[in-house]
Amino acid sequence: MAPAALAVFNAERDGLALETMSDSIDKVNLLKAKIKKDDGTATQEEKDIYQKSQWDAEKDKAQFRQYEDACDRVKSFYREQHEKQTVAYNLKARNDFKSKTRAEMTIWQAMEKLNTLFDESDPDTSLTQIEHLLQSAEAIRRDGKPRWFQLTGLIHDLGKLLFFFDAQGQWDVVGDTFPVGCAFDKGIIYPETFKGNPDYNDPIYSTENGIYTPGCGMSNIMLSWGHDEYLYHIAKAQSTLPDEALAMIRYHSFYPWHSAGAYRHFMDEQDVQMLEAVRAFNPYDLYSKSDDVPSVEELKPYYLELIDEFFPNKMVKW
Repeated sequence: MAPAALAVFNAERDGLALETMSDSIDKVNLLKAKIKKDDGTATQEEKDIYQKSQWDAEKDKAQFRQYEDACDRVKSFYREQHEKQTVAYNLKARNDFKSKTRAEMTIWQAMEKLNTLFDESDPDTSLTQIEHLLQSAEAIRRDGKPRWFQLTGLIHDLGKLLFFFDAQGQWDVVGDTFPVGCAFDKGIIYPETFKGNPDYNDPIYSTENGIYTPGCGMSNIMLSWGHDEYLYHIAKAQSTLPDEALAMIRYHSFYPWHSAGAYRHFMDEQDVQMLEAVRAFNPYDLYSKSDDVPSVEELKPYYLELIDEFFPNKMVKW
């Protein structure tokens, strides 16, 4: 089916505003990691996020524009996210996701659509969306990572298409993720902003374990709905990507877990390996923007082959 025959995009949505907020969120996470590293309070996970990648080790992390008002704008965003990401909303979002197909496109067509929906002017780089995705994948490729790892870098942000389908706003597309259905951990950014969430004082949802049991496994935890969770469910159902890749997609914004050490009591044996995979991926996610422009035409054949290797049905249901 041709993508235009099914897809209905909300072209009035402000893609640049979403991308600017997403960049500001990354900036705050980077600044938090740097401050903790400099003052000696960083956990090993936080040090790894800031230091681990070989590609990242040669990059001047100070080159990014400093947002003087980033923390204020990001806090306002998180207040809305934290008040609206309830159990009820997340159940509805998952039901809506399963109830219909929003579009049918190949992975490359989805990348091209992201290009047209997002303004090509980005606060930290002059790259188009496709160039940025290729830049992430090429950084992983240069470090000699497996082919599935390279593809994960290429597609990990494609879930942002959700913004142009039926997302309610920025708050259910981007931002750090966290479990719903149990107490909101203090390791979540701006934890005080959860007080306006209806689940905050719920007799079950406000307890440490809530609706879960210790050791149940992170795969059984309902994480706040957004572009990570959206793409994870698509890739899980329609690709042959290994569990490590699916974990990278699902958990790369789950900072309370992979960086702050929260919710570890829910982990099972497999999650130990998945956590290492996410920590290996995150430097490429945070530090993948530069002004070195990859050649789309030169790289396209390689990545089309890579896509076909792990998405055997070329037309993906979005």
